[in-house]
Amino acid sequence: MKYLSVCSGIEAASKAWEPLGWEPVAFSEIEPFPSAVLKHHWPEVPNLGDMSKYEQWPISSGSVDILVGGTPCQSFSVAGLRQGLKDPRGNLMLTYLAIAERFKPRWLVWENVPGVLSSNGGKDFGSFLGALGELGYEWAYRVLDAQWFGLAQRRRRVFVVAHLGKGNLAAKVLFESESVRRDTPPRRETRQGVATNVAPSLTASNDPSRSPQSSEVTQQVNAVLEAVAETLMASDYKGPGHNRDHNFITEPVIIDRAAFNQGQNAQYKPRIEHGETMDSLVARGPHAVAFQTSELRLTGKLTEQTINPADRMAVRRLTPRECERLQGFNDDHTMIPWRNKPADQCPDGPRYKALGNSMAVPCMAWIGKRIDSVDRENRKDNK
Repeated sequence: MKYLSVCSGIEAASKAWEPLGWEPVAFSEIEPFPSAVLKHHWPEVPNLGDMSKYEQWPISSGSVDILVGGTPCQSFSVAGLRQGLKDPRGNLMLTYLAIAERFKPRWLVWENVPGVLSSNGGKDFGSFLGALGELGYEWAYRVLDAQWFGLAQRRRRVFVVAHLGKGNLAAKVLFESESVRRDTPPRRETRQGVATNVAPSLTASNDPSRSPQSSEVTQQVNAVLEAVAETLMASDYKGPGHNRDHNFITEPVIIDRAAFNQGQNAQYKPRIEHGETMDSLVARGPHAVAFQTSELRLTGKLTEQTINPADRMAVRRLTPRECERLQGFNDDHTMIPWRNKPADQCPDGPRYKALGNSMAVPCMAWIGKRIDSVDRENRKDNK
């Protein structure tokens, strides 16, 4: 299939649909950094720029099988001004419809934030769906969450799939036949017993008379079907310069094993070798040392000063590479040569913005596979 992508961004659709062998006819993107990403990865595909100038595009009617795009969501987001179609960015939704009318693709894929469902009391979205019907498209829409497609984030988006003609094909793409059955069979047999993987609860105490080495974890179940790791201990800490009224669990502190073994706190000396795995974290008193749960790494010398775990507590910003993974892209997809600097000096700011505006690749891959399957079956039936 051949597809035309508008509001292309960094092309989640192309990354998702490459395994299907689909071919991009053209992109439409005006932002400088995403445009540079497109040129870097797909130099042979023309970027036609402003989608409102679609009448000047060198594309003939009927030469495109799929039109895909997520028009700007700011005017429909619950975090925005909610101007809907009164906002020029929201009106790009109408431009999307005009492009569909001009080039008449068999399939449409449109994405937006869930706020579009309630924008202007739902009238904006209703107008969009009504216009699709007037253009001859049967449509279906569904809210998909990226976390159910293998990504480590909650990202709910509205996806509209439309098909030119009859046959209820759009609904077949977005909804599995089993999900609309009235006699759906149960997923597992009914049985009695204790639920599996019940984690023990954490008991926290401010009582200074309690030994810091005593277990703070109480088991709440008598039978566990599978092994469960204990919860981290929380011990009271009121050290110099700190006045904490509540218990806390600190983040791990990476230490130098060799230096630590030479210290005075022999009772806390870890009996492990470099590369082995440490036990769960424990935080104890003003001289607390919290060990890392994964592989111990050597990071320098440990001084005789008291280690204050609270000093190490901080919220770390995600790296651009982690954001790429959260959206389903390959590592360094957005690390490109930028403004006369090499790729390894690409600034983080435009990468964050481009990734935040992108679609989730696995969601688009699922939709693409569904369209491919339904379209093949439909063409086979019509032979």
